Amino acid sequence: MTAETSQTLDRGLRVLKLLAETDHGLTVTELANKLGVNRTVVYRLLATLEQHSLVRRDLGGRARVGLGVLRLAHQVHPLLREAAMPALRSLAEDVGATAHLTLVDGNEALAVAVVEPSWTDYHVAYRTGFRHPLDRGAAGRAILAGRRIQDGAADAALDEGPSGCVTTEGELEAGASGAAAPLLGVAGIEGSVGVVMLAGRVPDRVGPRVVEAAAEVADALS
Repeated sequence: MTAETSQTLDRGLRVLKLLAETDHGLTVTELANKLGVNRTVVYRLLATLEQHSLVRRDLGGRARVGLGVLRLAHQVHPLLREAAMPALRSLAEDVGATAHLTLVDGNEALAVAVVEPSWTDYHVAYRTGFRHPLDRGAAGRAILAGRRIQDGAADAALDEGPSGCVTTEGELEAGASGAAAPLLGVAGIEGSVGVVMLAGRVPDRVGPRVVEAAAEVADALS
């Protein structure tokens, strides 16, 4: 039996998704055309979403995603950290390196969960909240590889490192190397799981273990 749903809520969520997919906003007419409803319905939807700061309209009348969406998104990070911690902790202990879960935030990679190994004398200090460009560092490059995999260019993406793991040397910190694998099959989330270590290069055994941990985190988030 199909569960009953709210048509108004469904339309409101569709409005948010449409606005999230554009950088320049949408007019009432554009939204009405995309939703297949009249302009009056769109006006009501936007007015309600504006009251909750989920939508804002600029001086030209174009609707854009509001700051309220960002506040909701920040509340998701603790849930993601909790789900990912067991796999990250196991990864950090197994390879003796700092493990992390990194997600896309705009055009940057944002570390939202970090676990340091308990038994090593030295390890890289990598903090939650650390940001870097997507095209620098193993975590960001793995996310870009994940995008290409989703687009069907799997062979090209996986060639970047051993066993589907992207590796880098000294891109974000001199003397440090990184390895990361994309999160795949998690709807609505772009991210990667990886490690950063004090080494000239990433040992061959680390790559497969990182890929395994990424799959574990993806399962926990699915």
